[in-house]
Amino acid sequence: MKILIADDDPQILRALRITLTAKGYEILTAVDGAQAIAAAIDHHPDVFLLDLGMPELDGIEVIHAVRGWSEAPILVVSGRTGAADKVEALDAGADDYVTKPFSVEELLARIRALTRRLPQQDADPIISFGDVSVDLAARSVVKKVDGETTHVRLTPTEWQVLELLIRNPGRLVTRQTLLTSIWGSEHVTDTGYLRLYMSQLRKKLEPDPGNPRFLVTEAGMGYRMQLGS
Repeated sequence: MKILIADDDPQILRALRITLTAKGYEILTAVDGAQAIAAAIDHHPDVFLLDLGMPELDGIEVIHAVRGWSEAPILVVSGRTGAADKVEALDAGADDYVTKPFSVEELLARIRALTRRLPQQDADPIISFGDVSVDLAARSVVKKVDGETTHVRLTPTEWQVLELLIRNPGRLVTRQTLLTSIWGSEHVTDTGYLRLYMSQLRKKLEPDPGNPRFLVTEAGMGYRMQLGS
C-alpha cells in the first residue's frame, strides 16, 4: 500500500517514513502543498497523511485539489487543535484528523481503520466515450477512425488534463483545480494554458472539435467530462 506524507517538518517526515516503511508501507513524501499534489498525480497513493500548515499550498487547498479526482482516504496530521480547524478539514474532504503530538500506535490504527472502509478496487478501468477508449492503467488512448482502431498520441500534459477529467466523470473540475494540480499554485490564473490543452485534446478526441460533446466547457468555472456515445 502506498502512502503519501506531506509535512514541512523534516523530522516528522523522516520519523514517519522510517516507521511506516518498517510496517510494510511504500512511502512517498512532500515538503509543501504543491509537491504533494504533484506526487499525488504521478503516483496515485492509496492513503494521504497531510499537515495543514504547509508552504506553497496549505493542507486545505491540497484536500480540495485531490478531492477533484481521487477518493483515497485523507488523514490530517496537524498541530492545530481547534475545533474549527478540524471541521474545516473534514468539510473539505478529509476522512480523519489526528493532532500532534500523536502516538505511532494510534496513527497506525487510524490508517488501518481508513483502509478497511474501502472496498477492494479492481485495476483502473477502460473508459469509453464516442469512438474513443481510454485505458487508465496502461495510460493509452485509442480511437476508431473509418472502422479501424488507431492509437492517439497524447503529450504528458494532455494526459494529465484528460485523466483529471475522466476520474471525475460528469462533475465540474474547476480551472483552479486543474491549474494547481498540473502546473502548480503559481499558475493558478494562467487560464490560457487550459484553453490551449483543451483545444488540442478536442482536436484529437472529439468528432467535431468546434462543437465538443464530451470535453465540455463550463463558462467561467472549468470543464466537465460527459461520458457516453
